Amino acid sequence: MIKQHIQQLAKKYADEFIDIRHRIHANPELSYQEFETAAFVQEKLTAFGIPFEVKATTGVVGLIKGKNPGKKTVALRADMDALPISEENDVPYRSKNPGIMHACGHDVHTTCLLGAAKILNELKEEWEGTVKLIFQPGEEKNPGGASLLIKEGVLEDPKPEKIFALHVHPGLEIGKMSFRNGMVMASADEIYISIKSKGGHAAAPQYTADTILIASHLIISLQQIISRNNSPFNPSVLSITSFQGGNTTNVIPSEVKLMGTFRAMNEDWRFTAHELIKKQTIELVHAMGAEATIHIDVGYPFVLNDEALGNEARKKAAAYIGEEHVEETELRMGAEDFAYYSHQIPACFFRLGAGNKAKGISSGVHTPTFNIDERAIEIGMGMMAWLGVDTPSASPERNSTTLITEGKG
Repeated sequence: MIKQHIQQLAKKYADEFIDIRHRIHANPELSYQEFETAAFVQEKLTAFGIPFEVKATTGVVGLIKGKNPGKKTVALRADMDALPISEENDVPYRSKNPGIMHACGHDVHTTCLLGAAKILNELKEEWEGTVKLIFQPGEEKNPGGASLLIKEGVLEDPKPEKIFALHVHPGLEIGKMSFRNGMVMASADEIYISIKSKGGHAAAPQYTADTILIASHLIISLQQIISRNNSPFNPSVLSITSFQGGNTTNVIPSEVKLMGTFRAMNEDWRFTAHELIKKQTIELVHAMGAEATIHIDVGYPFVLNDEALGNEARKKAAAYIGEEHVEETELRMGAEDFAYYSHQIPACFFRLGAGNKAKGISSGVHTPTFNIDERAIEIGMGMMAWLGVDTPSASPERNSTTLITEGKG
């Protein structure tokens, strides 16, 4: 019965929360600068009658107590930060902040969690336990807002037994969700290399150690660390993404700077690779007559979905939207700081379909034309509320209540 009540309220409040999404989307803020967004979240939680506290400066953590609140605590998480991208969508709610855009859907995540909060609070006499609402800053930038919130005790007092988060996926059609157990997304580390020599005239390379040539050899050489030291069955990526050096045609520069990223799905291999990258860099550059410094900024670990919790969430999704609309999430080498939670407590990170090819809504995340079919908000807020309710394993219902309704979006 509570599932039907959640679906009814999600449908009832869908337009209200589409408007909320527009408000958040039009006012994006970069990582750790989500002051207005956090204030707006606090305003809404206050209006809903939900107590909260502020953590990590711009994080907001709310608490909803159902019947028998000490029975179990479930955490629901949404991220709030935007990206340094200039929006190209011609929509009334396009970004008002030049060069900043909600291009990863965090406006949708925040909206869905606010919607779930309103639903759960309205139905709190119908479920047992406590739901912890985590509105998190800084997902897009090291050290990751999740790590800061954990340091400030977000997984304590009360301690959640499990945590869920959704992420919009424009490659997945509206009305669908996808799940994956085990490894879901990769760890992500940033690589910074500086190669130095005395430099000199381009017409007299015999008097210099050519930093451009050395850097070129190094970039090619570093790829052998992946191809010849790592098992081909262990996903891993090393990409050098920036080559900075020189500013004219006749001078060999005294310094070249490289930047890149390293991704892995195995923590042992991850840190073994770090040492190999450092060793290869220092020794190759030195052998070619220059000096090198290297810094690897250790970022997020890989996202690990708990198998039992993943199975539970998949069953609840099947009960909520129909088993035929539940798919398997592909393995991705992208990164997510939700990983920090997943290494602390049982976690489930899943995808919410938000694309609509027929309407031309298919641009990927982190692009200036990213957008969603906004009917996903009704589904997302309802599903998050449904996951917050600690029920026995749900039975799939092939002919589940239709959730997609015409209207905004």
